[in-house]
Amino acid sequence: MKKAFWVFLVAALVVGGLLSPWASPDPDGLERVAEDKGFLHQGEGQEVVNSPLPDYSIPGVANSRVSTALAGAVGTLAMLAAGYGLGRAVRARAAGDGDSSHRLES
Repeated sequence: MKKAFWVFLVAALVVGGLLSPWASPDPDGLERVAEDKGFLHQGEGQEVVNSPLPDYSIPGVANSRVSTALAGAVGTLAMLAAGYGLGRAVRARAAGDGDSSHRLES
């Protein structure tokens, strides 16, 4: 099981970190449509929420490919951590539900 986890982690980091610089230069389809239709400027302005990875990049990293690769790796790790945490929470809740139903039965 642990070996499968590490294989999955490395595969996810390869895809998220090494292949992301070669992804589409227009990853946001809605933004592309707004640009094509001429109303992109209406969506520009003050940010409502500051993103830690704005435009799929790491602020302060000058090389765009390195910045995108790092953002892909960071995003991959963040999503894996969130999935792991959610899985643990669901598992703990299921174990807690199992205990309460057991108490009701006895």
